[in-house]
Amino acid sequence: MTFFLGVDTGGTYTDAVILQNETKVIASSKALTTRQDLALGISEAVRNVINKSSIKTEDISLVSLSTTLATNALVEDQGGRVALIFVGFRDGDLAKHSIHDALRGDPVLQSKGGHNHAGEETCQINVGEIRDWVLNLDGISAFAVASQFATRNAAHELQIMELIKSLTDKPVTASHQLSAKLNGPRRALTAVLNARLIGIIDELIGRCEATLSNLKINAPLMVVRGDGALISSSEAREKPIETILSGPAASIVGAKWMTNLNLGFVSDIGGTTTDVALLKDGRPALDAAGARVGNFRTMVEAVAMRTTGLGGDSQVHFLSEGLMGGLQLGPKRLVPISLLAHQEPHIHEILDEQLRSTAPGEYDGKFVRLISEPVEHSLTSRDMKVLSRIERNAKALRAVIQTRIEIKSLERLVSRGMVQVSGVTPSDASHVLKIMASWDSEAAEKAITLFGRRRKGSGDLLGETAEDLSRMIITQLHRQTASFLLESAFREEDKFDQPAEELANNILMFEGLTGHKNIVKIDTGLNLPVVGLGASASSYYPAVGDLLKCDLILPEHGDVANAIGAVVGRITMRVQGSVTAPNEGQFRVHLPDGPKDFLNEKNALTCLENFLLDQAVDQARASGAADIVTNVFRDIKKAKAEARQIFVEALVTVEASGRPRISK
Repeated sequence: MTFFLGVDTGGTYTDAVILQNETKVIASSKALTTRQDLALGISEAVRNVINKSSIKTEDISLVSLSTTLATNALVEDQGGRVALIFVGFRDGDLAKHSIHDALRGDPVLQSKGGHNHAGEETCQINVGEIRDWVLNLDGISAFAVASQFATRNAAHELQIMELIKSLTDKPVTASHQLSAKLNGPRRALTAVLNARLIGIIDELIGRCEATLSNLKINAPLMVVRGDGALISSSEAREKPIETILSGPAASIVGAKWMTNLNLGFVSDIGGTTTDVALLKDGRPALDAAGARVGNFRTMVEAVAMRTTGLGGDSQVHFLSEGLMGGLQLGPKRLVPISLLAHQEPHIHEILDEQLRSTAPGEYDGKFVRLISEPVEHSLTSRDMKVLSRIERNAKALRAVIQTRIEIKSLERLVSRGMVQVSGVTPSDASHVLKIMASWDSEAAEKAITLFGRRRKGSGDLLGETAEDLSRMIITQLHRQTASFLLESAFREEDKFDQPAEELANNILMFEGLTGHKNIVKIDTGLNLPVVGLGASASSYYPAVGDLLKCDLILPEHGDVANAIGAVVGRITMRVQGSVTAPNEGQFRVHLPDGPKDFLNEKNALTCLENFLLDQAVDQARASGAADIVTNVFRDIKKAKAEARQIFVEALVTVEASGRPRISK
């Protein structure tokens, strides 16, 4: 009999589950994710689930971790300070694919070098310039290197990587390590995001390993990749970008395991995001264009998952436009007031003082607290002034912010992961309405009462009572969730040429959802079942199912689906390479150490396949796979010219997969 431990670290909760022989859930547990020290939440969840299961720690044969931390970090614009070396590109290329947005003002060096599409060097790199630039940098957590056509010849990226490693002790990400596809600017973006995430994921894995060691659990540790496959913890440390959508991917694997659904949507609501994917023939499709998270389209192969900044802990915004005003949720996450008061009861005194004031303040019901020590060289003098007013214990936001311009400093501090902001969220509204009772309902009611003192364009209060405003917040959550599910559905339709977002939010669509019957009869809805996952799915999703007029499935262990999916997946290594034809009759295989030419198409393809097979099997074995199975996929492009088929290019993909080896 074997036991498997699955752990999922989300933005709000850390889940743990134990499976027996991969067929039966014997125990599950939840604990609050402790961002200031991830080990605390992981340890609590794991200890609780082991106690519930009554098994011995030495009986655990495999541990697997899924996480939303990388996804949430990109959605919330968090991560370390990085430096990009951008080699051989044109001046305008930095503006492509949101590279400037991803850098957030971090240093970048545009330097000479790079190769052409055939893998031939176009210009030598300027080693002296790069060395001087690297040595003059300060406060960098990691480096990213991107060279033009590096997937056709990685020599310059490899040379710069070695140079940086000889000069610093910081991790380096090269773009060719993350994708074998063309589109250098998007590979550069992916490398920047990977570098930014290294510290976050390294800390998570390190704290998880320390926790397992303290509990005397000696089983191998795996991490869920964005396509639902498992990788070793060491590989996840090097390529944390591959763990974006890790949590959602695990939830899809878990949903399939729990429901055996072949066709339908899986919708996973967390504290920060809602993630939606389509199961077709029992499998989620991979996003051919690369995983998209927030405003960034990466080159990471991941499930075709659509993510929006909507969750139980989403910030509630007041919309003042128009006579009626309104609410909008997300995309940023706040610490719910009910949770903050549960952790720090002293905020009741501040809330009471604000309620006694006859004049409502702009920052009423908002708090801020320090969660990590500052890194001065990454902050401006104004940032440091704001930071100096923030303490480990939560303070009223209006006691910290003295001018409107300081809001930008606060946002930078949040994005650097140094401070947390607390305010009204749907979780607070759920406490007021007694949908939830985990934390401090009284504090939630006070904060929502303060929020409701805002005035609409008509002059009326936004909410007469905390209960009225709480119902408005939850109704808005239902509407935004339904809208996002409809948008996801329209993206799967091939009949319409209008943008999916416009179709989903068209007035005719929403009139049809409410059964409009006048001169015109309109009836709309979602024609596929929805599997609702997440800790709050049972609270929120029945109303969403009613609104969309679709079958809603709430599986028994849906609140820990991510943790289940973490341990029932397979290790899968997927590597790619290309063969091009620089001249007729010449077939060029692009290998990491340089191109290799052949006079025969078959020989070129065989050479590439053998190389990729060895690479994929070695990676799968290094990640702990057993009973490895391989598959080869060829995508050969040819053009017809004068009744002849001319070879243009071939992309070869090799997969090596197997179940993780378990400890005896």
